[in-house]
Amino acid sequence: MGVGNFSEYDTPVRRRASALALLLGADAAVQFGSAAAALLIPRVGVWGVLVLRLTVSAALLLALCRPRLRGHTTGDWAVAGLLGLTLCAWNSCFYLAIRHMPLGPTVTLELLGPLALTLFGSRRAADPLWAVLALSGVFLLGKDGFSGLDPAGVAFALCAAVLWACYIQLSARTGQRFRRLDGLAVAMAVAAAASIPVSLVAGRVTLPEAGDAGLVVAVAVLSSVVPTASELIALRTIPPVVFSVLMSLAPPAAALAGLIVLGQSLTLLQWLAMALVVVACGGALLTPGPARGP
Repeated sequence: MGVGNFSEYDTPVRRRASALALLLGADAAVQFGSAAAALLIPRVGVWGVLVLRLTVSAALLLALCRPRLRGHTTGDWAVAGLLGLTLCAWNSCFYLAIRHMPLGPTVTLELLGPLALTLFGSRRAADPLWAVLALSGVFLLGKDGFSGLDPAGVAFALCAAVLWACYIQLSARTGQRFRRLDGLAVAMAVAAAASIPVSLVAGRVTLPEAGDAGLVVAVAVLSSVVPTASELIALRTIPPVVFSVLMSLAPPAAALAGLIVLGQSLTLLQWLAMALVVVACGGALLTPGPARGP
């Protein structure tokens, strides 16, 4: 069995539980990666973080996977290449959005992409209900930051939402067409190559100092390698429409991390919001019936 595949002897329930565990681990990694990025941004700038993150991630994945270049069709390479370009564009739009407005509203608007994928891409009657329930919870979590939003920030966040939905579909297709994490390694290399001209046009890129090497690797591993690899593996087990609902776990995870690590208090409304998201995710995972695949 290669890296990135669940055992053929697992039951569907165990495979879904494993997929959920992967996504929860990915969420946790992203939180720590964001903290590391916050330390790195003052030294190399936002666009420097983008280039370094994607470039180091590509180098690590290529070294780990050593993807086979033979035996793939033109369509396979096209899907992996599109995934890489989408990764670069999605991250770029997200960075542009948070330059214009707070993180909470940005993430909430960004989640419209995955949840729209559930609303319009599912054959199960209950999935739209779970999507609306999850969106309601996420909206309640970030409602205090929605006043006076910058139109440019909203536009970039909505672009990021569309690109996130595209990323989910392309990641699922890449996982089907390539063994292990080979397709992701190729896609990350494309994303890294595309990030250089994008970052040079969008803003100044500062090279890190030698002492920042560990921080750069931490950002790459926690913010890119672990989440994208975990998501690709999970999408081999659960359909994109279910995966999209599970993405709404990110804001509650951040709020809970703030409570546990930073001692930030939560209101009754915020607890209710997190409960709505948890119920929606549980419903999306456990509802019986067919769901449209990638």
